[in-house]
Amino acid sequence: MSGLRVGVIGLGVISRFYLAALEQVPGVRLAAVCDRDAELLREFEGRVGCFTDHRALLAAGGLDAVVVTVPNDLHLTICRDALRAGLPVCVEKPLALRATEGADLASLAVERRVPLFTAFHRRYNAAVRELCRTLEGAAPVRSVTARYFERIEEHVGRDRWYLDPERCGGGCVADNGPNAYDLLRLLAGPMRVEAAEVVRDEGGVDRHALLELAGARGVRGRIELDWSYPGELKDVTVELADGSVLRADLLAGHDGFKQSLWHEYVGIVTAFKRLLTDDGDARGTGFRGPDGVDALRVVEAAYRAERAGARR
Repeated sequence: MSGLRVGVIGLGVISRFYLAALEQVPGVRLAAVCDRDAELLREFEGRVGCFTDHRALLAAGGLDAVVVTVPNDLHLTICRDALRAGLPVCVEKPLALRATEGADLASLAVERRVPLFTAFHRRYNAAVRELCRTLEGAAPVRSVTARYFERIEEHVGRDRWYLDPERCGGGCVADNGPNAYDLLRLLAGPMRVEAAEVVRDEGGVDRHALLELAGARGVRGRIELDWSYPGELKDVTVELADGSVLRADLLAGHDGFKQSLWHEYVGIVTAFKRLLTDDGDARGTGFRGPDGVDALRVVEAAYRAERAGARR
């Protein structure tokens, strides 16, 4: 069999989207899987390599790249080990728990000249891509608002670590914040947090958040997050300098909870494959794709702004 041989490390709730995409994108194929829960490996036995330890998977060889989709607190160790083994990495957002950890991984990728690609799936959404095309040649962007609403318990399934701030890195700000911020950055460039309102539940998990951001040339950003929303709402609104307003509904045409993710993850795998195979030699230049460090800085800044507001 031909094509890039990919190992998937972590078989939690998000892995199904990667596994489906690996079957759809030409030129890539699943070659190995890894999860601490041996029961999850049963359906893959006899088809691809199966491992309960990521280091054993890396040592076995026979791979061209890995996808890392494990709990957030394991990203640093697994990505670092893969990069040191010389394997390109596609890792679920957030890149790590802290910005310093993400920066260390990005530096290691450059040092080892191995691609490190953080998967921000919403930038591959069909409605977002159409919005980007519409903005080409349009008036300058004045403001961008991203809304990211869902009931997190409907998403996590058995992956209860999402609700553990120590493992997730926080709550809705740490988990949904990077995707929402990536949309702002995609449409209007990098931004900094100016204010944050965060509402936590009785367990201390942030369930609601409102972030106000600012970018170059006076552009404004707003991120609205809700982990207790009945259903799902994901959209982005752009106001232009000429007063016109454009909106992308990320769920349009994708009926059912999380159904938009199927085509978005095809976009991720396609982009990752392109990073590894296109002319320009990604390995030689140390190119690392959208590395996710900026998003981690925004998450940390939001929590700092929350604490600063609480002290006033």
